[in-house]
Amino acid sequence: MPVESEFKAEQSNEGTRECLKHAATQNVSLSHLRKLPPIDIEFNDLTYTIPYGPRGSKVILRGICGQFKSGELTAILGPSGAGKSTLLNILAGYRVTGAAGHVSINGDARDVESFKKISCYIMQEDLIQPRLTVYEAMQFAVDLKLGNVPKETKLTAIEEILDILRLTRAKDTIAERLSGGERKRLSIALELTNNPPVIFLDEPTSGLDEISATQCIDLLERLARLGRTVICSLHTPSASIFAKFDHIYIVASGQCAYRNSVQNLLPFLQQVGLECPKHYNPADFVIEMSAGEYGAEWITRMVSFVDTEMPIDPISRPATTYPMKRMSKIPWFDQFTTLSRRMLLQLYRNKNYVYLKIGLHIFLGFIIGGLFLDVGNDGTKTLFNFGFCFACLIVFLYVPMLPVLMHFPSEVQLIKREYFNLWYDLSPYYCAFTVVNIPLQVIVSSIYLLMVYVITGQPMELFRFTMFFSVCLLCVFIAESMALAIASTLNIVNGTFVGPAITVPLMLVAVQGLGETQDLPIYRKLIMYLSYIRYGLEGLITALYGFNRGTLYCPPTEILCEFGAPPVLLQTMQMKHAVFWVDFLALIIILVFLKITTYYLLRQRLRPNKTFQALHLIGRLIKSHFNIAT
Repeated sequence: MPVESEFKAEQSNEGTRECLKHAATQNVSLSHLRKLPPIDIEFNDLTYTIPYGPRGSKVILRGICGQFKSGELTAILGPSGAGKSTLLNILAGYRVTGAAGHVSINGDARDVESFKKISCYIMQEDLIQPRLTVYEAMQFAVDLKLGNVPKETKLTAIEEILDILRLTRAKDTIAERLSGGERKRLSIALELTNNPPVIFLDEPTSGLDEISATQCIDLLERLARLGRTVICSLHTPSASIFAKFDHIYIVASGQCAYRNSVQNLLPFLQQVGLECPKHYNPADFVIEMSAGEYGAEWITRMVSFVDTEMPIDPISRPATTYPMKRMSKIPWFDQFTTLSRRMLLQLYRNKNYVYLKIGLHIFLGFIIGGLFLDVGNDGTKTLFNFGFCFACLIVFLYVPMLPVLMHFPSEVQLIKREYFNLWYDLSPYYCAFTVVNIPLQVIVSSIYLLMVYVITGQPMELFRFTMFFSVCLLCVFIAESMALAIASTLNIVNGTFVGPAITVPLMLVAVQGLGETQDLPIYRKLIMYLSYIRYGLEGLITALYGFNRGTLYCPPTEILCEFGAPPVLLQTMQMKHAVFWVDFLALIIILVFLKITTYYLLRQRLRPNKTFQALHLIGRLIKSHFNIAT
């Protein structure tokens, strides 16, 4: 057939060029780690089902089988919604709930946790840590993934990987300034630092132009030639890119429509009864066929032909021990220090954000200080001073919360990628994140507090000053922890709605009973003390007016100075029985509780238990029933 001859001639020319390229680089390998044995993946009767509608479910994969060998570059093709990304997720171990079937590695049943140690999954979105150069990102990657390896070996690993992926010239470029192709290659480079024998990629050419996409596939081909099992899903590859693959796996309506080499595709179609048009990209043609463009009966014929005429032969390879262990995991403290160094460097590079926070707190300091000018020692303005304390708590509710709600959901996506590929444990990351954020929050909050404390004329007594500062700082970290808990669970849009909505009842219940002469009923007190703002308000008022503070100055022109005596104010505000240290301890308990809750929610986001899986399933059912967009 002319089309077949032309396509094979194109493959031959392409192969000649690639052979020359490989000849020049065939000695390039990753010498920094011992080479792990080849890994072959086989799966049988793989099925994946999701809930769909109020009563039913939808089958994404329908008992498919296949085999991916080491040393080969494999492409999973298919139209949108066919199930190719789902198949990749299941094989990589990224998604196992709802999947049924058998996956084996070198002939042994796969253990997902052990398999993650010898594989990596590079997702479609190029999620790269911001404000780091290529070389710095690689340094942190090798520090986190290589364990107790000599520094010289780590530097050699970085140089070799950057050379293989042609990133040497861009090694001093900040991640945000990389081109699309460079970002994709950096994503691959970061996962190569521990020399994984299995590499999964979800649509690595997505968003790239033809030249960048070709370069990306060339690099994946080189990695496969070094003995790795490289598997990637593709949407619509060009003819030149399509010809570079060793093995093609086509998914149509959740079934396998072809599993063999590129060279055998056209003869296969001819045997089925299909004729690829002249000068037509075979990849486009077979994807159109898989989408049912020429009739659903052709899909059935292709699937039936694969089942009957393309059996899966056992791989003849010497037996290897599985599971295999990679480099030893680095200690907890080393993970903590490495992550802390990375976060501090990113914070230092993010100077505009730091300057903006400082400027915002100075601005608020002048505004709040001007509104409550010299109210601290004036007996006629004690109610205004109460308003000043409440205003400080509102400032330290929204200012720490909103930036977290806007930024942290994106950070969670980065954590998910690095955590899944076993860069680090969650606890050292969470501790590093918490510790690194403390100095900046203390500095900017102290700037605001110093300004307003002096401008508003508060008592210049060290112990009152210290107590006022301590309560405000605790409230800052509580608001930040609330935001982290919300952002760990929800996306940016939902989080920015839920966060401020939660703050409204917190403020309202905290000011119950102000001005009432009788004690509140017990149920109202219980509701009131559910809000941390109540403890903060009592702590600030007690710090300023408690501890036997003397009568305040009242100007001679004022006839009535009802609240000149601090006990009268405490009585009116229903705070006469408030004890500063009780409120202070309550704030600490709330902060610890929120930190533990945030860690738990973040852990469930990364690795949900059965309860959270059930809640997620219920949520999906509700969304599908009411047609709610995700």
